[in-house]
Amino acid sequence: MSMHDDDGEDGSFDDEDDSVEARVWQLLCLINPGDEETALGQFGAWRDAVEDGDTTEPVELVARVIDWRSGFMVDAGDLRSLIQALDELGARWNLAIDWGGDVDDDDFLDDADAASLLGMAYDSLAESGYTLWTWETETDSHAGWVTLTRDNEPMRELATALHINLRLGCDVG
Repeated sequence: MSMHDDDGEDGSFDDEDDSVEARVWQLLCLINPGDEETALGQFGAWRDAVEDGDTTEPVELVARVIDWRSGFMVDAGDLRSLIQALDELGARWNLAIDWGGDVDDDDFLDDADAASLLGMAYDSLAESGYTLWTWETETDSHAGWVTLTRDNEPMRELATALHINLRLGCDVG
């Protein structure tokens, strides 16, 4: 299976194959732009978990197989881990997020919250053609991933098809 097999020529969501497996593959391709090897590895891990009887919601299972490589899930109050996870995601494309201050300074963190940090990361990544997405979790945590901005509409369509309550990183509040 190739990333291009499931995408329309314009990068749009292909709804001809409406299986959860096909949609998960498309999701992994979107959150791993230019890195089909990683998408394939994560897809294999997702398939293995499903074959082993894991009945977790697709997005939660995807979150486990991509965590800290192609996405993040951190406790809502753990701002240092949120910054670290977002920095690692940006580093995949040699991008440095402008946090507007010294993230190692406790005063900076005392004045910040997850919503403001996600908004800063969203703005910083958008300048380079990337979109930070978050999705609603069942726990008190923040989770999400990054896609190319040109893939925003296919990402929205795919999230709807997978029943993911997805929002832009700047819309967390």
